[in-house]
Order: sequence, then C-alpha cells, then structure tokens
Amino acid sequence: MNICIPEKAAYIIEKLEQEGHEAYVVGGCVRDALLRREPEDWDITTSASPFQVKKIFRRTIDTGIQHGTVTVMLEKEGFEVTTYRIDGIYEDGRHPASVEFTSKLEEDLKRRDFTINAMAYNPRTGLVDLFGGQKDLEQGAIRCVGNANERFTEDALRILRAVRFAAQLGFEIEDDTKFAITKLAPNLSKVSQERIQVELTKLLMSKHPEQIRTAYELGVTAVVLPELDAVMNLPQNNPYHCYTVGNHTIAMLEQIYPTKTLRWAALLHDFGKLETHKIDENGEDHFYGHAESSANYAKIVLRRLKFDNDTIDQVSRLVMYHAYHLRREKKIIRRCMNRIGVDLFEDLLEVMRADTMAKSSYQRQERLDDIIAIRNLYKEIIKDNECITLKQLAVNGQDLIRAGIRPGKQMGELLHAMLDYVLEYPEQNQKDILLEKFMTNTDGKKDE
Repeated sequence: MNICIPEKAAYIIEKLEQEGHEAYVVGGCVRDALLRREPEDWDITTSASPFQVKKIFRRTIDTGIQHGTVTVMLEKEGFEVTTYRIDGIYEDGRHPASVEFTSKLEEDLKRRDFTINAMAYNPRTGLVDLFGGQKDLEQGAIRCVGNANERFTEDALRILRAVRFAAQLGFEIEDDTKFAITKLAPNLSKVSQERIQVELTKLLMSKHPEQIRTAYELGVTAVVLPELDAVMNLPQNNPYHCYTVGNHTIAMLEQIYPTKTLRWAALLHDFGKLETHKIDENGEDHFYGHAESSANYAKIVLRRLKFDNDTIDQVSRLVMYHAYHLRREKKIIRRCMNRIGVDLFEDLLEVMRADTMAKSSYQRQERLDDIIAIRNLYKEIIKDNECITLKQLAVNGQDLIRAGIRPGKQMGELLHAMLDYVLEYPEQNQKDILLEKFMTNTDGKKDE
C-alpha cells in the first residue's frame, strides 16, 4: 500500500533515517490518506529523542518537548515530530502523569485511541498496521486499540471523539466500544468544556450531524448536553409536526447548511419547548414563547461551553427570531432585519427553511414559497438601500444638535422614533421631511 506524502514530510523522514533513526508519518494523516481524503496535518513519529531531532534540524520549536514533541520548521511550514513513547498512569482521566520514551514503534501505536488512528507509514518500508486499522477502515468501524475500557478510562475525551469520528467518516461504532462508552460516559465530566466544545462542533459540522443521536443513545449527551436529553422525547402533537422535539431537531440538523453558527442554532433552537409546553382541550401541544426561552437556553449552553461572544450573540439571535412571523410584506421584512440585524437575515431565512423541512408536510410548500418570496423582497430592500439601521437614517445626532436638541436620552428616543417611522415608510427617509414631522420647535417635541 503506497501513500503519497508531502515532499517536506518525506524529507524529514529521510533526514532522520540518515542519522540512524526510524521515522514514520502516523495517525490521522495515514487514516485520511488511505481514505483518499486530504489530511490536515502530517505528523511524524520517530525513535529519535527530542534533543536528537533538535540537533538534526536547523529550525525547531519546543511545542511539547516534555511529551516528546518538537515542531520542525521547513520554510514557513511546521511538522510535529514526536518520539515513540509509553504513557504513564492517567491520574486525572485526561492526561498521563508521565511519559517514557521508547525505541519500539509498537509501544507508541498501542497507546493510541482507535485502530484507524494507530497506523504508521514509511515511504521505504510501507504501512505498519498492528491492530487492524485498515480492515476497520474498509468495514467502516470505530474500534478502540486493545481494551476499550482502558482507553476510555485513560482519556474520557476519547468517548466523544469516537462519536465525532463516526459522524465525520460515516462509520459505525463497534459493539465493544459502544458498551464501554455507555459504561464510562460519566467520566466526560472530567473533560474541560473547551475540549467538549471542539468535539461537538466537529460532530455538528460533519456530513453526518445526525450522529448526535448516537451520542444521546450512548449516554454522552446526558453529561455534555443534558438540555438535549430533556427535550428528546417531548411530543409535538399538532398539524405542523410529525416528530418529537428531539427528532425534529436532528432532522433540522440534516437539512441546514453546514456553518458553525447555523448548525448550533439548529441544535439549540427548540430547547425552550420543555418549559413552554402546554396541551389544549383538544390534546394538541403548543409552545407559545418558546423562541425567547430557547434563546436563553442557547446563551446558557454556549457560555458553559466557553464559546466566544460573537458566536453566542449570533446563535442566540437566530434562535430568538427563528419563529418570527415573516410575511411577504416589505415593512415586516424591514422590521425583522432591524431586530435580528442585517448581517444575520439571510442566515435566519436558512434556519426557517431547514426548520420547515424538518416538520410535517402540512402547509410546508406554502411556507417554502413564502421564504423564497421573502428572500427576493429582502434583496430588493438591500438593492434599493432602504433604511434599516440608525446609520442609514437621513437624520443624525449632529442634525438634532443644530436643531437645538442636547445629547442624551431625548436625542436617542427621537432618532429611534424616526427610524421606526421610516421602517414603515422608507420613502420618507429624507432629512427635511423627518425634521419637519418630528420637531415642532427647538425643544424637539414630537407632532401629535
């Protein structure tokens, strides 16, 4: 089995061999190359010690030298070169308390998480596959190296990584590995929220975001995303829905365009339905006010997972307005654009489209037709530069100061009143018209 590796990675391997050491590309890059996917990074493992590596190459960075990793810089490109190692005891369920360097490749490979990530390749000697990784690639299986209980006890993050790899590759988790996940999922409480965020985002951004269901079934979300478990089986007995809240959410994830903001908005958009659930006298389920409640949950979840403020803001805005009653009227569209922000309006339409596709067929086509028409009207609004924000208002603070209004609360209220007016009547966004309409004297009193 020949793998075409980058020229610079081959150069590093050749230089190490010339100095009497073994060297291989290893891990995810080998897996991806065998799957004919483009590897993100080409990591190298070697029998050389970190200090020997530093001596051989002119430019290196000590990125993790205590764990045997040195980054070799070739021009502006970096390659991580790690010494074969044996991990010590994992005292915290995440990191080895110590590492021991070894001269045996087998010892290094058997400490790795999954068989598909435990293969190495050398251009001269070929593929080293000691644990059946190539066979698991062919069969589409996620399987731990050695004893699954041991691998997950060592590092609990591997539990979430198993589901993430299944989602990215379209693979199934094999039975022994599944059983160990179910048993040890509570250990995920030892993992930092930042690392959980990274893995969940990769899962959601994959080609198979529906694998979040696997995380639910194996008890993973009970630890890392209990809000999903709370609504998973919540019924939605009304004409618009054909799924429980959880199944509707997963169906929407499959429909929506794969950006981080949109996928997280889809996942979180109905979490508030549990506390807004009501059943009417006909036995139909209703969730009045669930969008606002879900937006609050979105902020809680995203803050817990240590997301940046921009992501929290954008996702929570999309969740807040995902059920906004948009119609084919420009004034309604302008008001929605003003509330959610022009920057997110097209994303909001995508949320609404995916949400509609994940519901029953009742009035589905009518709603989809509405969304298309609304998008066209939105484009007309943008093309005509109709006023949506205070920045586009024909009157600004300096104009009001010249008219005798002092900076402060009154000025802000007056500008917002003008904006509210031109959202309804965009053709009135002219300085003389607005000043005449909203000011009767230099005290700035509004017309009655």
